[in-house]
Amino acid sequence: MKSIIISKPDKTLRGSITLPASKSISNRLLMIRAFSGQDFPIKNLSEAEDTLLLQKLLGVILQGNNRKKVLEIDAANAGTVMRFLTSFLCTKPGKWVITGSERMKQRPIGILADALNHLGASVDFLAKPGYPPLLITGGELKGKELSIDTGVSSQFTTALLLLSPYLPAGLILHLKGKTVSFTYTEMTLHLMELFGAKMKRGKTLIHVKPGHYKPIDFTVEADWSAAAFWYEAAVFAEDVDLELKGLRFESLQGDAILPAIYQNFGIRTEFTAAGIRLTKISKKVDGFYFDFTNYPDIAQSVIATCAGIGIRGRFEGVQSLQIKETDRLRAMKHEIEKLGIQISFSGEAGLISALEMKPSKPKFPDGITFETYGDHRTAMTLAQFAFKAGALKILNPDVVVKSYPRFWENMKALGFIIQ
Repeated sequence: MKSIIISKPDKTLRGSITLPASKSISNRLLMIRAFSGQDFPIKNLSEAEDTLLLQKLLGVILQGNNRKKVLEIDAANAGTVMRFLTSFLCTKPGKWVITGSERMKQRPIGILADALNHLGASVDFLAKPGYPPLLITGGELKGKELSIDTGVSSQFTTALLLLSPYLPAGLILHLKGKTVSFTYTEMTLHLMELFGAKMKRGKTLIHVKPGHYKPIDFTVEADWSAAAFWYEAAVFAEDVDLELKGLRFESLQGDAILPAIYQNFGIRTEFTAAGIRLTKISKKVDGFYFDFTNYPDIAQSVIATCAGIGIRGRFEGVQSLQIKETDRLRAMKHEIEKLGIQISFSGEAGLISALEMKPSKPKFPDGITFETYGDHRTAMTLAQFAFKAGALKILNPDVVVKSYPRFWENMKALGFIIQ
């Protein structure tokens, strides 16, 4: 297996980097464009592997529409691609099989499939009920109203919302259960409205009227989720003056909450014309508590931050991390416990809802090696421990291309040595 060794010869974090474009926004825009049937330009589209895959597969689907032969679509390990294209294929005449990696076949999709079938789609499970691969017979959807459990993945909700203007009677969607990642649903709704969708929404109901998307001039903003790794690094560094280009104060992304979170750790965020500037102030931190229900993509960085400075932490609302590219909760527990830090889980009915960390000074053995479990965020999170370890090894480092292809280049630009 490929590996790299990362070291940081000093404790400074100074310089300027440009963050990647938001993968979440880019993928939603690609779907809006595909549903619209108009090939309008999208400026600063993400170069993330998931976005490139979605773009490629949409081309394959549109070229293969209205054919008699069953066409197989491989979403690989991209959850967004799997969920969004499942919805899209239901509207395209013909027979389709959508599948993915072995890990993807373990990630639930039954809630979305059942909702689409309720709208008149034909979605069947080819192996384990409730999981990919799926056989989809595409055609016209006719349903108007349904309820969906929003406690598993916001991507199910988004997949339904994105197609909703093209339903003959629109869609009345009732949101049931404790909603996770609602900031991503809000992102979807805001983008839909920008592109001409008409809707009314309340706390537990969204009513999208029939219509269509209209092209507008749009530039994708930088990815706040990507900034989390540099906030983590800023806590570990002793001397910080870091510019992160492309971020906006008024952002569509829920992860723009990072400045408020990291203020607790003594990181000051200044918004500039180009993005943000991070500096450090002296602050004593004894412990940290936060509910990540709406911010799951930044949870790992905050968990690692607390581990790296040896403080008590309790992290609620982390249940959705179990069904990502890997089980991120068990991955973080396994790797952080290598530092001599004790982590425990709590929850009920077999579902982990909280992670708790006991205060303990981390110990970094010589030659410490971190697994990445095929997960991009795990790799980038653990890499920041180079400030503490002096040197560490990361296995399978290429996984970062999924969301942040230039991550290792950015680390080098900020003075990390990668061999």
